[in-house]
Amino acid sequence: MKKILCLLIILSSFTAKAAEVIELKLPKSDKVVVKLMFKNGSMSDPKNKAGLTSLTANVIAEGGTKELSSTAIKNLIYPWASGYNVSVDKEVSIFTFSVHRDHLDRFYPVLKGLILTPRFDEEDFKRVKSNQQNYIDEVIRTSSDEEYSKKLLEDFLFRGSSYQHPVAGTSEGIKSSTLEDVKNHYLNYFTRTNLTIGIAGNYTPEFLNKLKSDMALLPEMKSPLPEMAIARIPNGIEVEIVSKDNALGSAIFAGFPMTITRANDDFAALMIANSWMGEHRKSYSRLYQKIREQRSMNYGDYSYIEWYNNGGSNMLPRPGFPRRSNYFSIWIRPVQTAKGLKGQYPELSTIETGHAHFALRMAIKEMDELISKGMSKEDFELTREFLRSYMKLYAQTSEQQLGYLMDSRFYNRNNWLETADQLLAGCSQEKVNAAIKKYWQTKNMFITIVTDKSEAVPLARSLREGTESPMSYSDVLKGVLSAEILKEDELVKSYPMKVSTVTILESNDTFRK
Repeated sequence: MKKILCLLIILSSFTAKAAEVIELKLPKSDKVVVKLMFKNGSMSDPKNKAGLTSLTANVIAEGGTKELSSTAIKNLIYPWASGYNVSVDKEVSIFTFSVHRDHLDRFYPVLKGLILTPRFDEEDFKRVKSNQQNYIDEVIRTSSDEEYSKKLLEDFLFRGSSYQHPVAGTSEGIKSSTLEDVKNHYLNYFTRTNLTIGIAGNYTPEFLNKLKSDMALLPEMKSPLPEMAIARIPNGIEVEIVSKDNALGSAIFAGFPMTITRANDDFAALMIANSWMGEHRKSYSRLYQKIREQRSMNYGDYSYIEWYNNGGSNMLPRPGFPRRSNYFSIWIRPVQTAKGLKGQYPELSTIETGHAHFALRMAIKEMDELISKGMSKEDFELTREFLRSYMKLYAQTSEQQLGYLMDSRFYNRNNWLETADQLLAGCSQEKVNAAIKKYWQTKNMFITIVTDKSEAVPLARSLREGTESPMSYSDVLKGVLSAEILKEDELVKSYPMKVSTVTILESNDTFRK
């Protein structure tokens, strides 16, 4: 009797610590998708080893199992229309496995082996670490100034917190990480205690039970997760300019903390306001119309009410990046520097700065007008209906659908896409305008600008002194612009923008420690 009682206690304790399971049954699907979400992310990196979570996850995914090398796995699964990958963000690391259901039983040992008995081979570790080191030392500074400025803004916003460093880490953090660190981090943070299992497709109850029981073999978490990061509150408009050799323009990201996420019903109201102001890659939005369409200043201008991963490549928001600490941001894609403009148009040979200061003033002016006046009835209704249709494109595959369901649970929602549609349907113009006034402002912001060395000092002086920033057009373009646009330019060039601090950083000094 005592043995049975002890066994029941053990089983009860074991069950209580089992991973949460999110199911998406699709009986007609020929594919099975499994997602394993660990609530760790880069916020779990040790202070002196920034990037260790990403390094660990990628060594697992790009290495082998106890029985199979990474090369052997690739050769084995190639004919099965299967694959797997890992993504790491600030708060979660997600392994995604997909396979045709006919090959599920043969594929499963690979999934199980990678997660439960990763190979942790020295050569795999060196290869993954080298790639990550190269990314943070070179690629992040040279491949896309837009993504670079985005990461710089997060550094600015979350300075001193676990959100500060890029997910990939810092140069010194990666350099100091060893294979032993990776093994220990796996045992400490890739555990059953912080695991959520997601599964979608045409699978059997027996398979799900096997998956659950196997994942329950993961260790229990040994180290507590760090507390949620809190963004700093800017004191006025604080600017950091990163001076870079041969930058083709001025890439700008601006933002401020926002105490709202998808967990709050007001988020749907802000979705409407944000879509009108700067929906990602949408030409109808206000910022796009004012900066890109009317004045041909750059490729596009957008705004966001949560993290948007890899906006340069993704036309639609991707699941898998849920965060509890949130901020509003504006993305002004690279505008021309004085050096670039003078090189193209002799009539602009005397200008000192390019378009960055003017573009920022224009964005702030448009935000101020929306905050003070609110959305019109017509704009509200058109934008709301657009969003209700547009969101149906977010999850077109079973993997995306499952991803959004798992994100939903992170925010204590059952199905965010369905809930958002209901909230949008019940939203009013008055509620949207109230949310704008409650959560948005322009007086206190962080702004990061990646620009050419020739632009950094004069731009800093212009921002610091509040100098007028007239728009610089070629004679040909100015000759075809309407009187209305030119009149607005006169207003924008001196629009109030009270900058409290401006700091110039050297590109090579960023993300080092």
